[in-house]
This record gives sequence, C-alpha cells and structure tokens, in this order.
Amino acid sequence: MVLVNPNTSAATTRMMTALARRALTGTGLRVRGVTAADGPPMLTDPHALDAAVPFVVAAAHAALASDDCAALIVAAFGDPGVPELRGRPGRTTGDTTAYDAGAGPGPLGPRAATTPVPVPVVGIGEAALAEAAADGRRFGIATTTPRLAGSIAAHVERLGLAPSYTGARFTAGAPERLAARPESLLAALEAAVRACVVRDGAEAVVIGGGPLGEAAEVLRSRLAVPVVAPVPAACRRIARMLAAPS
Repeated sequence: MVLVNPNTSAATTRMMTALARRALTGTGLRVRGVTAADGPPMLTDPHALDAAVPFVVAAAHAALASDDCAALIVAAFGDPGVPELRGRPGRTTGDTTAYDAGAGPGPLGPRAATTPVPVPVVGIGEAALAEAAADGRRFGIATTTPRLAGSIAAHVERLGLAPSYTGARFTAGAPERLAARPESLLAALEAAVRACVVRDGAEAVVIGGGPLGEAAEVLRSRLAVPVVAPVPAACRRIARMLAAPS
C-alpha cells in the first residue's frame, strides 16, 4: 500500500511510514511512503488543509501508476483529498480562501466529483475517529492545531460521530514550535489528553495528527485511557478491507 503525506516534509513521511510498517507487522502488507510534491509544509489551518488537496490527488495517481499500490492511506488528520479519490464532490473546510505559499490566499470554489480510484482509500482521521467511537465509546481529541477546531468538529459531524464526541483539547503555542521540541510536544499532548478525560469525560482520546504519531505511541504506553494513534488505526482498517472477501 502507499501512504501519502499531504504536507511537504520528507522526514514526516519517513516517520509515518515507519509507524505504518510496525502496525502492519505480520500481515504481509508492505508500505511505501510518498510526500506531496508541493503545498503547505504543515496543515495547521483550513487554508492549508484545502490547499493540500490537489497535491494529495496528484501523489495518489502517481502511486497508482506503479505496480505496488493495492490501497492508499491519506496521512493527515483532516483527510484532505479522500472524497476526491473516492469520486465524491470535494468540500472546502468552511473558509472560501485557500492557502498558496507563493501567491498568498486566493479564491477557492467547490470541487467537483472525480473518477474514483480503483483501490481502497482510507484517511487517518476517519479511521482513528471511528476506532475511538467503537461500541458507543465517548471520545475526545488532543492535538496542536486550534485553528482547525471548526474543521475537526465538522469532520466528526460528517462521520456521524457527534453524539459520542466530548470535544477537542488543544496544546498552547505555535504548532511549528512544538513540533521542533519533542519533549515539550509530548508534555503538552499528555496534558491535553488528561483534560479530555478528567474535564470532558472522554473514555478514549484520539491524537489528532499524523505527524504526532511518535508522541501518540509514547502516550499509549504511558496512560491508562485508550489513546488512538491515527496512522496505526488507518493501517488496521486497510488490513481488514484487503482481507475481506471480495
């Protein structure tokens, strides 16, 4: 399968690909990671999330041209490009402008439906949220991107999971700065997870971001509450889909 990183960080692609390979140990499935050729370096606001879509779609179609793509994982929590790859009309995140690193924000219209790709497509956001909400479990989200609060809530609503959603808790400070300081990132995310549980009543907590995958793995072993890491959750869903009778 191919894991598509919608941001332009090759280091993040390598990290998420390593997580996916560990999650798929014993399944016989191989993972190849690819990085968006252009677009935002981090998806921290609605403009960047929308701007990533065409580059995700282009990377996915390039991957399909090879012989090693039995499935696609879109490895950003907002699942940019997933509707388009499934042949459904795309959505904006609620803003009407899109991020352009070279030209600045510009107008963004509705995205038309496209031809669906011939392989399963899973977004790490949808997979993690569904896993956290399994059996009616109340769940929250801990993440670093407060400017995506509205987009996250809308995504939960679209998936039909709002009745089980206790809300999101966000770390303080710029996501870019936290990402450069792993120990500070881990401490901030742990505090956010604990707030989801103690203050909001969550019974499981999703770590909202593919690039937060290593921190999620540490928190899974450190905390009693179930912590759902999006990349492994997407791998589990893909493995089930590929193993199911056709």
